Amino acid sequence: MNKKLSIVVPVYFNADSLPPLFEKLLGIEQQLVAAGMALELIFVDDGSGDMSLDELLHIKKVRPDTKVVKLTRNFGAVHASKCGFQFVTGDCFMILAADLQDPPELILEMVGKWRAGSKFTICERISREDPFVSKLYSAVFYWLLHKLVISDYPGGGYDMALMDKSLLPHIANSSKNLYTPLLAYWLGFKPEIIRYHRAKREHGKSRWTFKKKFTAFLDVMLGFSVTPIRLISAFGVVIAILSFAYGVSVVVNAILGNIPVAGFASLAALITFLLGLIIVMLGIIGEYLWRVFDEVNKRPEVVIDEVY
Repeated sequence: MNKKLSIVVPVYFNADSLPPLFEKLLGIEQQLVAAGMALELIFVDDGSGDMSLDELLHIKKVRPDTKVVKLTRNFGAVHASKCGFQFVTGDCFMILAADLQDPPELILEMVGKWRAGSKFTICERISREDPFVSKLYSAVFYWLLHKLVISDYPGGGYDMALMDKSLLPHIANSSKNLYTPLLAYWLGFKPEIIRYHRAKREHGKSRWTFKKKFTAFLDVMLGFSVTPIRLISAFGVVIAILSFAYGVSVVVNAILGNIPVAGFASLAALITFLLGLIIVMLGIIGEYLWRVFDEVNKRPEVVIDEVY
């Protein structure tokens, strides 16, 4: 019996890139079939406001075995991908971005490593043709990720990863606010690594806004690391020790009669600093509490409008 690869493609305003992507996937499918492996394509329309759904339905018409899932609105790429996992029936599976910045040609090499016994193969970015601000954000993001979460995470990051079906339950049944690439790496399977250059986006405009990037940053830092809470505790201990030392010095100087007239500016600056610090700490704690609330309130992660 032939093995099967399942590819989940989250789609959001990708009408221009879908035709060339589908053409590439058809070529890859021919090579997979020749090697005795079937291909399952699962497209998830994440509330696109362009002609993406029409393009997907055309793909469905050309290749009837294709699965197209339409969500009621935009829920985000991570949630759309996890929705697609519900329809995976392959022996291995992966997520493929629809913008063609991650080369589909790498799929064949990834499949080769899976057939050789690798349960987890990732494609690490060693360079990228992205705007300067995006490069700067990525550099800061992965530096913090190494320092606070996982020290051996790929330095350039990755999005493309081919996983054995044994990983599927862990990914599909994870909590709502987890960053999928980091979760897959955190599971502990030793990855086979393929390095590549991330191409410039040729079709459409990226919808990966700073707000979405910042949300992903919070999901990573607060979903996989207790370090922020421990930093708060450590800073609180340091402030408490310094405050105690200052209190002792005040008492000693009072006994010796050496207390000068207190300055309003220094007092106001100290109070303002400590109040700002408290607000930041409460905000971080609130982010953790929100994630707990969001996980237990039984709200669906996505809502499916129609399955073709």
